Amino acid sequence: MRSEVWAGEGCTVFGERLPRVAEGLGVVLPEQDDRGAYVAAGLDRRASVFPVDEQRRTFWVYLRSGHLRLAAGMTADPAEMVRAVAAWADGAGLEETKERAPFIEFRPWALAHEREPLGAVELEWCRRLDGVHTWPMNGFPRVHALLVAAYAQPVLRRLMPVTSHDNLWFSTSTIPNWHPERVGPMIWPHYERTCAVRDGHEVLAQFETPEETVAFVVACLPEGTGPTS
Repeated sequence: MRSEVWAGEGCTVFGERLPRVAEGLGVVLPEQDDRGAYVAAGLDRRASVFPVDEQRRTFWVYLRSGHLRLAAGMTADPAEMVRAVAAWADGAGLEETKERAPFIEFRPWALAHEREPLGAVELEWCRRLDGVHTWPMNGFPRVHALLVAAYAQPVLRRLMPVTSHDNLWFSTSTIPNWHPERVGPMIWPHYERTCAVRDGHEVLAQFETPEETVAFVVACLPEGTGPTS
């Protein structure tokens, strides 16, 4: 049965709402940090709840391990939110958390990473390639097509992919989004209805297809390019 704890316009799950639901379920929630996320004591885990549509009382629940979001789900049932947060804070794995709160979803790479941690570069590629299945990256098909084409190139697959404002470039750093280690030119996927390859503000070339674009980038890379740090 759906928990009926909402009262009044503009009410949210923040403050006393979820703890009240948790109390009714006999569940103890972890403490919240200064950003409102529930933090599991002794575990590098946190769960965050954000409104999607407060009029419909629908909320996103995000589950993170460290800075990595491994799972998420949307629900209007506060009891479901409590079960998801409590399971994650108790140290439950992804599959067990979903058993307790079926609205929670995760992708295959997340389960693989939970079972045996992926390397930093491989993990970043998995996250970005799989973004086509999740909001907000599912709204950027041209960027995703470029990522797929780039991943097909062995030399680029060894580099860290970085995206910002639809642009795509590659880094020799193994730290995600570490910009100073950028190598090769940058790809701008929305330049005059083509993919432009840029060096700073200078457009080096324009191509119709992602495959042609990344092939040009590969040709621009210094010999022996690979991850360094």
